[in-house]
Amino acid sequence: MPRPTLAQIAETAGVSISTVSKVLNGRDDVSRDTRAKVDSALREHRYRRRGASLHDPGVRSVDLVMNGLDGSWPASVASGLEAAAYEAGVHVVISVARQGASANNHSSQDWVDRVLERDSAGVVLGLIEPAADQLARLREAQVPIVVIDPLSDPPPDVVSVGTTNWAGAYEATTHLLDRGHRRIALVTGPPHHLYARARTAGYHSAMAAAGAEVPPELVRHGSYDRASGVEQVRALFAAPDPPTALFICSDHMAIGGYEALAGAGLRVPEDVSIVGFDDLPEARWVSPALTTVRQPLKDMGGSALRTLLRLMNGDEPESPRVELATTLVVRGSTAVRD
Repeated sequence: MPRPTLAQIAETAGVSISTVSKVLNGRDDVSRDTRAKVDSALREHRYRRRGASLHDPGVRSVDLVMNGLDGSWPASVASGLEAAAYEAGVHVVISVARQGASANNHSSQDWVDRVLERDSAGVVLGLIEPAADQLARLREAQVPIVVIDPLSDPPPDVVSVGTTNWAGAYEATTHLLDRGHRRIALVTGPPHHLYARARTAGYHSAMAAAGAEVPPELVRHGSYDRASGVEQVRALFAAPDPPTALFICSDHMAIGGYEALAGAGLRVPEDVSIVGFDDLPEARWVSPALTTVRQPLKDMGGSALRTLLRLMNGDEPESPRVELATTLVVRGSTAVRD
């Protein structure tokens, strides 16, 4: 017989999933009548917790929910978070927040349902935009949350962990300016993303400080993948006055830029210099190796976990925004302009 879900228990009792979670966790902020309804529903469905060791005193389980697991970015973040969790004696469940799930099976539950069903003690989100109702349900269940690289400004009570995107972009652009480039194009992410706006602002600040103009056609928006890098760089070099250097705000897009330039018969860095952003392992695999802005992705995962543990222990965060420093890693893809 399939194990009953908290959603089924909640429907039978006529309460929310978070209320069922409160009862299962022994919380005292549930009325006597409501607790009785939930207990009755639990008995009716013969509900038994799975993996009791996760709920033993002193042993906690947290969720890492990401927008996808493919690629080096999520792997690096998850690796850093898992290492910090192991050191703290905390279990980690990693899952994907899927969009448009089918309504005819359990995947129609959203990630909050699954977090509450697992009685998770806390949640770390990676590149996910939590909706207002999802945050409200977590607050109701008193499940703390930390967001890695928020896509927009999170509410004041939501702690986030990221990197110094503005400073990283400023340093990357200055690196190209110092090598004599003035016509430097920017290929960044969707304009509504918080970190894309920060990187764009850092680029503009560096260009302004050097007195270099930024015509609108030199700023293009992609989607952080290789294919969009190919598309945006091709468009830049189809124009009458192409750039001599590219600051591309994603290593994956930068690798796409290599492909587009090779297709146009252009060499890196002899004809065009490129700086990326992330310092994924792939940045060292291309030829020439990519000069890029290093995000400390493993440290971001570890910092997010340690911040979550402090919230789980009832400690107030020192700041709602934790920013880790970026570093420019100079390799072979940039050269002095003749």
